[in-house]
Amino acid sequence: MKRYMEITDVRAREILDSRGNPTLEAEVTLTDPLRRERYAGRGAVSSGASTGRFEAVELRDGEVRYFGLGTQKAAQHVNLEIREKILGRNGLDQMEIDRLMLEADGTENKGHLGANAILAVSIALARAAASSLQIPLYQYLGGVHTNTMPVPMMNILNGGRHAENTVDFQEFMIVPVKAESFHDALRICAEIYHNLKKIMSQKQLAVAVGDEGGFAPDLPDAKAALSLIVEAVGAAGYQPGDGIGIALDAAASELYDEKTGRYRFPGESRLCGSEVTRDTQEMIAYYEELIGQFPIVSIEDGLAEDDWDGWQEMTRRIGGKVQLVGDDLFVTNKKRLEAGIKLRAANAILIKPNQIGSVSEAMEAVETAKKNAYRTVISHRSGETEDTFIADLAVAVNAGQIKTGAPCRSERTAKYNRLLRIEEELAGRAQYGGWETTPQSPV
Repeated sequence: MKRYMEITDVRAREILDSRGNPTLEAEVTLTDPLRRERYAGRGAVSSGASTGRFEAVELRDGEVRYFGLGTQKAAQHVNLEIREKILGRNGLDQMEIDRLMLEADGTENKGHLGANAILAVSIALARAAASSLQIPLYQYLGGVHTNTMPVPMMNILNGGRHAENTVDFQEFMIVPVKAESFHDALRICAEIYHNLKKIMSQKQLAVAVGDEGGFAPDLPDAKAALSLIVEAVGAAGYQPGDGIGIALDAAASELYDEKTGRYRFPGESRLCGSEVTRDTQEMIAYYEELIGQFPIVSIEDGLAEDDWDGWQEMTRRIGGKVQLVGDDLFVTNKKRLEAGIKLRAANAILIKPNQIGSVSEAMEAVETAKKNAYRTVISHRSGETEDTFIADLAVAVNAGQIKTGAPCRSERTAKYNRLLRIEEELAGRAQYGGWETTPQSPV
């Protein structure tokens, strides 16, 4: 007999994210029709500053309040249309409920109800269902084979849209590829983070933090940022390149100038006194140069979201050396990922549930990636909430990697702390994600 938990209540409200902007939170209540016991789940949606053109629509009010960023319209869609569509349905059927919400929206990009409205309910539903079955969320989503703790790709230095400084690349991350456990990996990252702060203070660099908790100093270029990180790794007692790698998020779509077809580096230009631009070939050559000088293991969004030819060339040239992650390129969209697989562009995908708008679709993207030997990285957004859903998702799909910011700011540490608890729950079954020497190249 199939278990049945009736959806008896659905509601949403406007809350604040980590930047003080409005976002959406939903609550779903399930009722056991036999015992009349109720189980509730809650889900809050994050929001990005650096967003791809092909992301699902994040519905905003566009009114005077909150500078047009209010989410009351999205909340009303949850409280009326979505509620009417799924009330009385079986809350244990995640894929069907997600499908019904997509049907109610009726658009390709979720422009009617809003991806934020759909995702808030989707996350809340998953939590309520896990609660009703009295199992952890990661086990509900992933089943009995959920045992891989993700490698943290910890953002310790911010630039681009995430900080008001001269650093053009958006994120500089440390990756503890050979830690013994997630607990160990988190400790290593925190030690390096604090050593970086000490070094920056000694050099009289600003130690204010950006949106994701990484430091945001004014620096002349990416090499200067990478040199600081290498110094911090050594100061913490570790050997750069021997168990500690570095990852970049170039967020190249933010640098790309469609009129000239070149990538503009405004921060680097300001500090050197003349305009610095690079074309696609020069960008790839720049990455080759950086890889040769620093222990870089991953580059995210190295080229613009529509530069498919460039991505193919970049993958041919450096895809066998480093992980090449598509974020704006794929936007957690199965169709765009399949196009990339066919073209042999990139070798990994960033998974951001709010880019696609439902739990089911995010998990489908993970499954498609894994079937085609593409790595998966579960990711937060720069505008976050205290919701720890992505921590459970990373373990549920055995992603092996997670991006959730610096060991600073509670909306970031909440995810790390949730992962610490999950590792304890898994006890001897937990396996640290680890890292292959080189990624699987699609070439």
